[in-house]
Parts: sequence; C-alpha cells; structure tokens
Amino acid sequence: RVKMSAEEILVRAVELGKNFCLYFDELECDALCKEKTLHRVLRNVNSQLLVVRPDLNVAAFEDVTDQEMQTGKGMHFSIHCYKTTTPLAGMPVAFSVQVENKSYYMCCERECGEMIVRFKEGEVPKEIPGESNIIFFKKTFTSCCSKAFKFEYSMEQGMFLAFEEEGYLRKLILKKLSKDEVDETMKMSL
Repeated sequence: RVKMSAEEILVRAVELGKNFCLYFDELECDALCKEKTLHRVLRNVNSQLLVVRPDLNVAAFEDVTDQEMQTGKGMHFSIHCYKTTTPLAGMPVAFSVQVENKSYYMCCERECGEMIVRFKEGEVPKEIPGESNIIFFKKTFTSCCSKAFKFEYSMEQGMFLAFEEEGYLRKLILKKLSKDEVDETMKMSL
C-alpha cells in the first residue's frame, strides 16, 4: 500500500510498452479556470464604497450617495472566481470594473521596491496557466465574522488588500500582515 498526499506529482499513462510495462508522463497542476462571476460593490469597515478612477490612476474608498451609486461609475465590480487545486489558500478571485464603457482589471506591480495596486484596461482571462499578478485569495476576515472578507495577494503571502489614509483619500493598497494580526483596514464586505 502506498499512502497518497495532495503534494505528490500527478502522472498519466502514456503508452503500454513491451512486456506490458506502463510508461508515465508528468502532468502539470491544473490552470486556474474561471468558474463564475459575481457582481458586487466592495465596502470597507466604514461602509464606504471602493471607487476606481482610471483617469486619475487611483482607487479609493469613498462616501457615495444613492444617486452616485445608481450611475455606478467605477464602483460596480465583477469578481471572477476561479477553480483551484489548493482550496486551503482561499478562493482565487480577480477583480474588474467598468468605467465609461471600458473594462479595467486589478493587478499588482512592484514600483520602487514597493507593491502597488493598479487598474489596467483589458479583460480578465478565462484561464490562467500559472502564477498571476491579478489573483487574490478570498478568505473570511475572522472565524466569527463570516460575512466580511480579506483578500491576500497570490504572489506574496501575507500581503492583503487594505486602505490607507492619504490626505482626504482612503486609498486602496497592499499591506503586510503578520499571521495572527487582525487589521480592520483589510476588512471588506461584498
């Protein structure tokens, strides 16, 4: 008997050779495949909505009136959920938003040694073959707070979407979090 673990390499039979010997080939892990898309607004702990303004190259949490919410410019997000082979990391998601008939996706880039959240014009892919700077792992904020979430950047463990006050703005950022720390700036509801 051989005990199997989730960490083992997947293989498939390629051919049956002489003397009935099986030859195997390695399989790569599944690519991330889009499973469903949710349409939501993102709220912070202060009940402010995340608003993307590509013309100003900024995304920030703002107080929004009902009338502004009806027009919905830059605040109604598509949350693209992907299938995963590693469910313990959380649900892999990507974010996109429509602003003036153009689609923008959220990604992270390193700039001057710091990770920056950006929104770039374009569509979110249906399949992602490996690592991607657009994927975040959706996790419950705390075990007792199942309706609020935090989003961990897939390419840097311990980095989460959060907000930081910059003048009058509560700007969307990536923030490092130690394992047991609870940080309200990372708390988001959908």
